Amino acid sequence: MKDILDLSRFPIDQTGSAPWHDLVARCRADLAAEGMFNLDGLLRREVAEKTAADLMPKFDSESFSHVRQHNIYFKKSIPELDDDHPALVMRETSNRTLCADQLGQGALMRLYEWEPFIVFLAACMEKPVLHTMGDPLARVNVMAYTDGQALNWHFDRSEFTTTLLLQAPDQGGAFEYCSDLRRDDDPNYDGVARLLRGAEPTKQIDLSAGTLNVFAGKNTAHRVTPVIGNTPRMIAVFSYYETPDVMFSEEERLGFYGRV
Repeated sequence: MKDILDLSRFPIDQTGSAPWHDLVARCRADLAAEGMFNLDGLLRREVAEKTAADLMPKFDSESFSHVRQHNIYFKKSIPELDDDHPALVMRETSNRTLCADQLGQGALMRLYEWEPFIVFLAACMEKPVLHTMGDPLARVNVMAYTDGQALNWHFDRSEFTTTLLLQAPDQGGAFEYCSDLRRDDDPNYDGVARLLRGAEPTKQIDLSAGTLNVFAGKNTAHRVTPVIGNTPRMIAVFSYYETPDVMFSEEERLGFYGRV
């Protein structure tokens, strides 16, 4: 894996060693303080650039173009809210998606299936174990956002989201978030409404190509701001679960990917 990863800076391959434990401790601390950790340059820049270049023709010919109107919850309604509640304002998200069965056996699939990487992520998330996903479409996705496209405000369904940026755009495409906007026992609908009208403090980060980002997005609202320019923002999303062989339903596959 040293041909694709900077394991001298990030000793993910040295499971259980002192340097490995130091890295895990740093990542756990960042998760606790900021709701995320970043390993800038984990994927070697030249590998990120080659991967992005290899995928561009596939985006042009094979990707699923997904444009949807949604609220921050990705739900049609919330039982305790009126349909016109300001927390349910609709926004647009648009991107193109490639699925795992379209990616081949290059750097992304090698990293996704590499056992020391899975063990490392589980340790950082303080999980006893993580498993790769069984779904042949959903296990790894790569999303491209072109000029004017954005991922709008939302909460994640899962506790943690694991992404790897392959290509940064010319401008825009920043990761913007509002930490701990809600809790499991407090949906904070008023705070959500303030966020959506621009009255809640947020933070932004610009990731560079090759950066691993692990983000606790279940209760932290976040979005990717609109991309500006001719260079798409391209990002891989790795899906792991605490139970093995998780599959999406046919309805979910059709909604996310346009096929089953």
